[in-house]
Amino acid sequence: MALIRLESLTKHYRDVVALEDLTLELEPGIIGLVGSNGAGKSTLIRVLLGLLKPTSGRAFVLDHDVAREGTAVRAMVGYMPEHDALPPDLPASELVAHMAELSGLPRAAARERTADVLRHVGLYEERYRPIGGYSTGMRQRVALAQALVHDPRLLLLDEPTNGLDPTGRDQMLELVRRTGTEFGIAILLASHLLGEIERTCDYLVAIESGRLVRAAPLAAFTGRTGVVRVELDDDAARLGARLASAGLANRVDGRSVFVALEGGDGYDRIRDAVVELDAGLVRIEQERRTLEDLFRDDGAAEGVA
Repeated sequence: MALIRLESLTKHYRDVVALEDLTLELEPGIIGLVGSNGAGKSTLIRVLLGLLKPTSGRAFVLDHDVAREGTAVRAMVGYMPEHDALPPDLPASELVAHMAELSGLPRAAARERTADVLRHVGLYEERYRPIGGYSTGMRQRVALAQALVHDPRLLLLDEPTNGLDPTGRDQMLELVRRTGTEFGIAILLASHLLGEIERTCDYLVAIESGRLVRAAPLAAFTGRTGVVRVELDDDAARLGARLASAGLANRVDGRSVFVALEGGDGYDRIRDAVVELDAGLVRIEQERRTLEDLFRDDGAAEGVA
């Protein structure tokens, strides 16, 4: 059973194209949905929840057609929206328990489950305080708790680090990662920040202007390249010139030389050049691609001009 299946999914708002002909099948895991602001991420999530009707095409969540079985889909899915809509006068314990009851849990079970999820998100000691007195990070944790309380099979998280400082982002991403790995809940995490996806997810779906750019395991985006970075403790220009004369294409950037390896003896030739120049070697390592490379227009992912 596929977690999510899209068949030529299209959504237009009058003359604005939000999603265009998306065809995709995703298996359970921690999936990153990445794209710039306005790329169509939030629209896709709302379609998956059955809250927006596609202009054309179809979407399925756990084999349920979201256009015809929206209620069944929402019973299996937890949703953390991008924007804060939490009632400030309620304590977290009351809000989360209420959401659990709305999902069909009996009152006693809802209270017990609420205590468990608030402990998981780190708010157990603060559970009786009104939400209006919470910090932004605490409010985001409440939003995650209410999405988790009915034990969903899939979490849809729309920009879960929105408004958080760097420490808060780190904590939230770690919490999301633990939720997926420890509880085995599938997660679709939408973000415009590539670094968040790279740190948290195992699979990536990249969209831009409503169109699919690529979908693949994260390792396919961030694997090793054929470029070696040689970092020195002094000017790297001399090493770059020596390697170029030896037939190794390279690019000098500050104290580093990025060398394209074309043969099996590349490392030996770099070592010999460093020794000959008596250069102060700091480190030598093979470069990896980053998610930023996926969106570069110049295609210079290998890092050597």
